[in-house]
Amino acid sequence: MTTSTEPLASRQGAPRTTPRRRVRGTPLTWVRRGGLANLLFLLPLLGIFGVFSWGPIVESVIISLQHTNFVVTTWSDPIWSNFEFVFRDPTFWLAVRNTGYFALLALIFGYPVPIVLAVIMSEVKRFKGLFSVLAYLPVVVLPVVSVLLWKNVFYDAGATGVFNIILSWFHIPAQPWIQSTATAMPSLVLEATWAAAGGTIIIYLAALTNVPPELYDAAEVDGAGIWQKLWHVTLPQLRGIMLVTFILQIIGTSQVFLEPYLFTQGGPVQSTTTIMLLIFQYAFQSSDGGSNLGVATALSLMLAAFLAVFSAVYFRVTRSWSQN
Repeated sequence: MTTSTEPLASRQGAPRTTPRRRVRGTPLTWVRRGGLANLLFLLPLLGIFGVFSWGPIVESVIISLQHTNFVVTTWSDPIWSNFEFVFRDPTFWLAVRNTGYFALLALIFGYPVPIVLAVIMSEVKRFKGLFSVLAYLPVVVLPVVSVLLWKNVFYDAGATGVFNIILSWFHIPAQPWIQSTATAMPSLVLEATWAAAGGTIIIYLAALTNVPPELYDAAEVDGAGIWQKLWHVTLPQLRGIMLVTFILQIIGTSQVFLEPYLFTQGGPVQSTTTIMLLIFQYAFQSSDGGSNLGVATALSLMLAAFLAVFSAVYFRVTRSWSQN
């Protein structure tokens, strides 16, 4: 007895469906389907987006090839001299090192803090809304106010500084904090983490609400403790969000400007001079009255290109891991 592999409907004489032949699009069919009308509706949006988004980018490329103070403009000779100036400036490599140091400290200390606090707050049964408000409160405070508060109250090098008062309880002498090359950058990272962690905590709290409770119940049945549930249930469920917040933190810390500018002006001894602060100094604090605007724009484009390449490589490498 033989078994036919032909579908039952075909054996009973039902009509076979043939696959539709894909119609090759032509400009005329595109117009008939309303493509021209859609394009006309999109033209104002595309124009505005091009002028205000891509226009400044194109203008930045042009400025990076010029010596200009927006009054007198001449083309660089050679055309790449602004980029060459940046690479030959020893302050540039110092700024790269300081920016990398800031980003590393922010990842070591600032990246885990929102995750830990979000997990702890998600386990709290009472006053969860109050804790969420308190966690997000530093984000609401104006950044300039936050920096001045920490600079004049917490980081005061005298005996009246908040941190030095705490140290005096343990008979530890007062520390200079932002006046010392050893502690200036960690002090900046501490304030930046306090100011920005609230937004990330709220994101993690929202993601934790989507974790199925059945996973925790199954883990408890298997005898998993708090740390096992955190490692095997919570963190895998937050993996996609963690990947996004990681790259956002890298981009944000690479563009840090406010803290070095308001806390230390790049000191002491240029130990907190970052790339963004160096761009500002090129543009507005040069000895020749702003003729380095082209150099500042060149460094800005170099930073943007680095972050774009880094982001593309990062998403390429982590794409399979984030989808599994």
